Amino acid sequence: MATDVFNSKNLAVQAQKKILGKMVSKSIATTLIDDTSSEVLDELYRVTKEYTQNKKEAEKIIKNLIKTVIKLAILYRNNQFNQDELALMEKFKKKVHQLAMTVVSFHQVDYTFDRNVLSRLLNECRDLLHQIIQRHLTAKSHGRVNNVFDHFSNCEFLAALYNPFGNFKPHLQKLCDGINKMLDEENI
Repeated sequence: MATDVFNSKNLAVQAQKKILGKMVSKSIATTLIDDTSSEVLDELYRVTKEYTQNKKEAEKIIKNLIKTVIKLAILYRNNQFNQDELALMEKFKKKVHQLAMTVVSFHQVDYTFDRNVLSRLLNECRDLLHQIIQRHLTAKSHGRVNNVFDHFSNCEFLAALYNPFGNFKPHLQKLCDGINKMLDEENI
């Protein structure tokens, strides 16, 4: 049964999600994401490209990450979440903060790295995010979330990233420097 109810606010939010989803590129992302976040995303791109040996795949993963962050921000700023989703959002923010602190701690304290702990934290973030966006975003967006988290929660990727004698050590240092700065600025 079709209804004739017109809601311009919902239409505007849908349009913003659609437009930004189509327009996400490095230049757009840098205008919507602060400098430190942009540096972290650039480093995630470099390490992903080097790990996968596939520029196109690395671009897709980071583009999906940016699209997801932007859509989540649009929904949040336009008060689209109900009370349960807001509670999940708070839980998600705390989990991301815990993840960030764990990423940095594993880097700073020798012999503490545990890929299973990081993978579990990432998967907990994924599950919370799916619950938050369930009523708002399409199956395609849920697929983007899975694409991002499947890559970053992969235990082999994490082991390569944290290998103290591996090629990714400079990337990990830059990532942790950026994440530390975001933690200091209370942006994560």
